[in-house]
Amino acid sequence: MPRSRREFLRDSVVLTGAAVALKAHAEAPKKVPPTAKLELPLVIATWNYGMELCAAAQKVFAAGGDLLDALEKGVNVVEDDPAVHSVGYNGLPNEDGVVQLDASIMDGRNHRAGAVAAIERIKNPISVARKVMEKTQHVMIVGAGANAFAKKLGFKEQELLSPEVRAEWEKAKKTNKDSFWRADHHDTVCCIGIDAKGNIASAVSTSGLPNKLAGRVGDSPIIGAGNYCDNEIGAACATGIGELAIRNAASFAIVERMRAGVAPTQACQEIMERMIKHSPEVKTDPKAQLAFIAVNKAGEVGAAALRTQAKLFRYALVRGTKTGPELVDVKPMLG
Repeated sequence: MPRSRREFLRDSVVLTGAAVALKAHAEAPKKVPPTAKLELPLVIATWNYGMELCAAAQKVFAAGGDLLDALEKGVNVVEDDPAVHSVGYNGLPNEDGVVQLDASIMDGRNHRAGAVAAIERIKNPISVARKVMEKTQHVMIVGAGANAFAKKLGFKEQELLSPEVRAEWEKAKKTNKDSFWRADHHDTVCCIGIDAKGNIASAVSTSGLPNKLAGRVGDSPIIGAGNYCDNEIGAACATGIGELAIRNAASFAIVERMRAGVAPTQACQEIMERMIKHSPEVKTDPKAQLAFIAVNKAGEVGAAALRTQAKLFRYALVRGTKTGPELVDVKPMLG
């Protein structure tokens, strides 16, 4: 029996409503399920020195400190270490022999963030980045403006390059400036923390690529590239060639994959595969490196690394306040 006009309109409305409901369901963020096994607080940090970072952050938590305090103090330990040549004091210089530092911090509770880029003569850029977040309406301050802001707040200027590293740079400059490359130059310090209430934050600090153009800014201070977190989902950070992370909005992309229900390691690997697809030249460039760490709301951690160079990419992880951190090796995707 043919349908009446009224029946046709009624059925069309029902079908349209069902289609809209299905689309909304498909697009709705998939919340990460809670787990009874989650041991908090939790901190994950890149590279071997992540052990010292995690231990320092753990002490802050044990003393009742705040999540942002824990991450900031943890990063400060690495920034202050003259043996770490890719972060803070004694970081590797740019083409002019000047150490220019980048850093950012993000609070997943309110998506507030602070960053500084190409800041000079201030050894703790992560602390300045936090002040940008808490004391201004801005997200990023760069160059001379960042230095002026830091000095106004009482940060002390100092020479950041040790005589030994300066001598190394000077020697390379006299021969072939492009030869000033070190195996540890990719070692950006990245960390993610979850406090006892389940709040998430992330922080990144670096001196960037050695011998970079003066004023070059990498991914570390760029929210969504080197660092991103969302309190409902999780967080991700990147270390390596910053341009690769910027081109792929890597940290944001990883968090969005976790929002879709993908586990942290798989999310990191998927974005790494996307990067390789977009930049296939990295397959044959032995100096190209990129690595990610990620944590979801359930406390699951994950990571991915492009390749092994002078050393294997690894991360440090600490859960709770009673057991110390451990190092975890990450198998590279290119072998």
